[in-house]
Amino acid sequence: HVQLVESGGGIVQPGGSLRLSCAASGFTFSSYAMSWYRQAPGKERELVATITRNGGSTDYADSVKVRFTISRDNAKNTVYLRMNSLKPEDTAVYYCNAKRGVLFDYWGQGTQVTVSS
Repeated sequence: HVQLVESGGGIVQPGGSLRLSCAASGFTFSSYAMSWYRQAPGKERELVATITRNGGSTDYADSVKVRFTISRDNAKNTVYLRMNSLKPEDTAVYYCNAKRGVLFDYWGQGTQVTVSS
């Protein structure tokens, strides 16, 4: 069955870094665009970053451009989110998403990122 398992979240001070990972199984990973979303308390879920199937193109929310980098390793069925220069407003639950067309749309369970001094 389909699984997306996020890891790498935690508590970090402002200005610090984290790398999130999302391990996929149960589907053909290389056929799916992959994205990271986040949801802060009391706010709607928002798209953070997206990477195409072969990793050739990426896109970012304005709020994270330059600071965050999405990447993928299709041999390991894993997508990453490197987060630098973290700010308190980056605090959220971060979710991994796999999408192909309109029919195939999978989500992970989320990993908490807290940026606090």
